[in-house]
Amino acid sequence: MQNTRLNTLVVYTSNQIGAWFRNPWRRLSLQLICLLLGFFLGTAVSTETGQSARWDVPAAGILVLFTELYSRFFYTTRKPGVQRSLLTESINLLKIGLTFSLFIEAFKLGS
Repeated sequence: MQNTRLNTLVVYTSNQIGAWFRNPWRRLSLQLICLLLGFFLGTAVSTETGQSARWDVPAAGILVLFTELYSRFFYTTRKPGVQRSLLTESINLLKIGLTFSLFIEAFKLGS
């Protein structure tokens, strides 16, 4: 790719953000935010689709498809000795929060 000003700016900005998240506390706080955002999204999706009662099954199917496909990607592409990127870890934590939230919503509806 040609080394344009825009390309240089994007590379420089991504390097700065990557260096900022190398701090363990910032990385941990971002991961915690992703987990809680997934929990919020699970609660929001189940509440919104439950209002009309027509979108319950398609929404559940889409969420299960997303979680299963991403789990397959996340747990089969690991090479020994190579650390996963921050983006893949963040999406996995979002998925975990989403799944946990749906379990909590199912327990609330069952009681």
